Amino acid sequence: MTAGITETTHAVDAASVLELLATKPRLLALGEPTHGENDLLELRNDLFRQLVEREGYRTIAIESDCLSGQLVDDYVTPGSGILDHVMRHGFSHEWGAFAGNRELVRWMRAYNDGRPRPEQVRFAGFDGPLEITAAASPRQALTALHTYLAARVDADLLPCTAETLDRLLGSDERWTDSAVMMDPTRSVGQAPEADQLRLLADDLVALLDAQTPHLIATSAPDDWDRARLFGRTAVGLLRYHFWMADTSPGRILRLVGLRDSMMAGNLLALAERGPTLVNAHNSHLQRDESSMRLGDLSVRWWSAGAIVSAHLGNEYAFLATAVGTIPHQGVDSPPPDTIEGRLYALAQQNLLVDTDRLAAALAGTTPSHRVSPWYGYAPLDPAHLANTDGLIFVKDAQQNLPLRRSPNT
Repeated sequence: MTAGITETTHAVDAASVLELLATKPRLLALGEPTHGENDLLELRNDLFRQLVEREGYRTIAIESDCLSGQLVDDYVTPGSGILDHVMRHGFSHEWGAFAGNRELVRWMRAYNDGRPRPEQVRFAGFDGPLEITAAASPRQALTALHTYLAARVDADLLPCTAETLDRLLGSDERWTDSAVMMDPTRSVGQAPEADQLRLLADDLVALLDAQTPHLIATSAPDDWDRARLFGRTAVGLLRYHFWMADTSPGRILRLVGLRDSMMAGNLLALAERGPTLVNAHNSHLQRDESSMRLGDLSVRWWSAGAIVSAHLGNEYAFLATAVGTIPHQGVDSPPPDTIEGRLYALAQQNLLVDTDRLAAALAGTTPSHRVSPWYGYAPLDPAHLANTDGLIFVKDAQQNLPLRRSPNT
């Protein structure tokens, strides 16, 4: 069986990845089964460099706050700023503390130095401004959208003034209260002011759409793209806060689905820019339904990748990543009857696996589903193999940095 599986594997490089696919996708999604392992970040960085230098990719999008990511993009394109400040404030979920992300930002700025704008590489976060315990205030997105429109359209067309927005928003602390996740009655998401803000956000986005020809003609491309991002984020955040205030049994399912829907909107917008490498947890990028367990509650939802794939077809491609061992987290050698176990028996440290040929090699067998002793590693689900365009296998993840975020989200 090992000999048959060997014939399904390749070196992990850009050319081999694209050879697996029917066409070069606009969005090439690279999943990961855990967050924070520097071996995985280094592999991602190497693949992105090759995609840029050999295949014409120009953007990388990671599972980080879409608004904060603008600070990183401004720095690498290259603009002003200090690297330490960018790493501290340009990433959410403490991603800026990881050496692999710091190295990515340094490389992107160095690559762009002296290149004309159309040839520069770009950075994007595609997650909403959401943490596990709280969601951001909609202030930044709403006021930025209003400011953009106020500078370009007749004042009579605006649904409100900036002062009205400020009054309705109130203090940001009301929106970011971390106690809301466990106690929805503390949320302001269904207060009368929030209801008014949802209507105003809808009107502002409608005005943005109605004035598209004028706004494109009078805006720099980046300003137009960011205005659309502000609109998506404002509407998404207000909707998310509304459902944070919900007390029904479907509250958590609604919230996880809304988060991935916001991600999908950002990814579809990035696809318009051109070929992009996307990096996030497997559960946010896979085509199959995602699932997780929160205590006694089992939650299933459609991921951002599943939504985007439904829109883009073969212009979206998904590479899952699986890991053999993570010794420092107590994840030891995988059982030999799992897919990870069969790949672990091979000699190479990093492998690219043709999943179609792997499925043929495994025909007539039923691989077991691996169970991880550490909550932070989500093993590969063998049932998802058919909806995966390729599999990257890292035999031993040896390097790690501290992580304080819930790794399966």
